[in-house]
Order: sequence, then structure tokens, then C-alpha cells
Amino acid sequence: MLEKLVLALVYAARRLKRYFQGHPIHVLTDYKLKNVLAKPELSGRLAKWPIELGEHSIEYKPRPAIKGQVLADFVTEVPTEKVKECLFEQQPPTLLDESQQWTLFTDGASSGEGLGASIKLINPDGQEFTYAIKLNFKSTNNEAEYKAFLAGLRIAKKLGVKFLEARVDSMLIAGQVSRTYEAKNDVMASYLSQAKDLMQQFTTCKVVHIKRSENRPGGCFKQVSIHQF
Repeated sequence: MLEKLVLALVYAARRLKRYFQGHPIHVLTDYKLKNVLAKPELSGRLAKWPIELGEHSIEYKPRPAIKGQVLADFVTEVPTEKVKECLFEQQPPTLLDESQQWTLFTDGASSGEGLGASIKLINPDGQEFTYAIKLNFKSTNNEAEYKAFLAGLRIAKKLGVKFLEARVDSMLIAGQVSRTYEAKNDVMASYLSQAKDLMQQFTTCKVVHIKRSENRPGGCFKQVSIHQF
């Protein structure tokens, strides 16, 4: 600890050399830095630093006790990891504003003719935005489901949605997002990584698994054609 404090003082003297050379410097500290730097048996870096600091007029004084100093004492004396834990625990959780939540339904299907995806977004007022996407390459049904899900997240983000609930009938997507299932191959792992990155861009985003009979992304009124999502 003493070595770190002396090093901090050395860095300050180097960065603020003009001020250290032109003015007397008062160092407020509860540590006996003056006694440490005056020891003749110092070796290594601690032996060099007193020589470097000796060219300045530095006076070491005990730090006065003031109310505002309590937090600084805490940060100095408690390990950084503990400080981060306390700050994280004190941070209030983000509250979901139900009146601003959008709902996302997605569905993907693969056939010999290519891959298609249906997406429906419902805003808090109940207005529906439905999209049909055609991807001109072959893929598995699981990949089609994932591509529909990713496309839905991207569209929601472009619309400025902050609170989103995605309802999917794919057990695979719901399980991998919730870490119940593991992405065992590179393709699924890549899709899962993209999904997590997109979900983090919303204030809140949760995925709910629903039955296929409850999924309702069909009935599109806006169609786009795209080769890759």
C-alpha cells in the first residue's frame, strides 16, 4: 500500500511538474510517507523515488477529519471489488413500464423454395405492424426461427422500442436465451450471441415461450425482400 501511495505521488509530481516546482506542496495523508521515504535502507524503486521527489518542496501533514472525507476513506481502504459490489447492490433495478411495453411475435419456416419469416409487433395501443420476409437461401427450421427472431428484434430497435416482450413458439430459442439449453454447434451459438447483443440494446427485453397455436405473426401488410439478416 505504501509503495502504491508513493508511486501515486511520483506520478502526480511528473504530470504536474510545473506546479510542484513553482509552489510548496502539502500532502495530506494518514500514512507515514515521510518516514518511509527517509529510510536509508530503501532499495529498488523506493530508493529512486525519494531522490526524484526531493527536488520539490513537499510537506506531509495529517489529513483533517471532515464529513465529506468518509466516502474517500471508504474507497481508499476497501478493495475495489468490494466497492463495485456495493455500488451494484445499491443501484435500483430498472422498472418495467407496462404502458410502454411492445409485444413481438415471430415465426420462421424453411422449405425447398427458400426461407421465410413472419413478424408481428404490437404497440402499447394495440396497433399491429406485420412484416413478411423472404430469404433466398436454404436453411433448417431452427435457423429460420432464429432469423425471424433476430429480424424482429432489429425492427423493434429501429422503431425505437425500449420495453419488449418477445413471444416465441420455438422451445430452442426460449431455452437457449434463458440458458436452459446449450448452443451445441457454431451456427446456433452465433445466432444466440447476436440475439443477446440485440436484447441488451433494450431497456428491458424478455422472451416468453408460447404454444404454436398462440403464435400469431401472420396477416402481413408490409412485405420486404432481403437476402441476409
